[in-house]
Amino acid sequence: MAHDTQGARDKGYLLNNRQAEAGERFAALSALFDPSTFRHFETVGVGRGWRCWEIGAGGPGVPGWLAERVGGSGHVVATDIDTSWMRDAVGFEVLRHDVASGQPPAGGPFDLIHARLVLIHVADRDKALRSMVEALRPGGWLVLEDGDPALQPLICPDEYGPEQALANRLRSGFRELLGERGADLEYGRKLPRLLREAGLVDVEADAYFPITSPVCTVLEEATVRQIRDKLVAAGLATDEEIDRHLANVAGGLDLALPPMISAWGRRPATA
Repeated sequence: MAHDTQGARDKGYLLNNRQAEAGERFAALSALFDPSTFRHFETVGVGRGWRCWEIGAGGPGVPGWLAERVGGSGHVVATDIDTSWMRDAVGFEVLRHDVASGQPPAGGPFDLIHARLVLIHVADRDKALRSMVEALRPGGWLVLEDGDPALQPLICPDEYGPEQALANRLRSGFRELLGERGADLEYGRKLPRLLREAGLVDVEADAYFPITSPVCTVLEEATVRQIRDKLVAAGLATDEEIDRHLANVAGGLDLALPPMISAWGRRPATA
């Protein structure tokens, strides 16, 4: 479960993984996106004996799935700047590592490298992407998944009342805070091109986003609680508006997420 923990600017990462709400966000993101991620792993053929690098893992869900799939003859290394949510890891190696450094961890070359909700936040994305490609074995697969908040910016696409309008305004403030911290809010759509430009072949991509789900409600409540002080400090919302929005969410709103764009490509078998 790759999470947005890498390479923030000097203002600091917007969603601090040390906050209590981080665990709720990790669980919600896992519930929403793990099935799609695992489907892409099936597509590229992850199997016994593979060596895998899970970047920005956050929690144990994705590397745990990979560890089961590759078996004892394979190896999975899960990296993140903050590894505190993987203390109970079983079956895979955990390393504190910043993909923005441009240096891959030991254990390669890799048959699979995966990152979800990572590069959108990395300041030098091109450098990080190059390091991933270089860490692939010939024929190895890179699977990148990132949101594209600019492609579908509304948390309530069906804006039919004041509750939905307020939700969308607060989501606009969230995007503004992300942009100030260097996030590329159009990054997801660029992934297929970037993989081809990096020399990968057999590049494909698709997108998934929920229109409404109880898990989206959990994710929104945790996210708003994490960033409320920053929204207020930036003049993007008042405490009263945030309280009203949280009450609206608890009362039932159809909440969507930006598209999660998944792109995958293979390093040519011969250089």
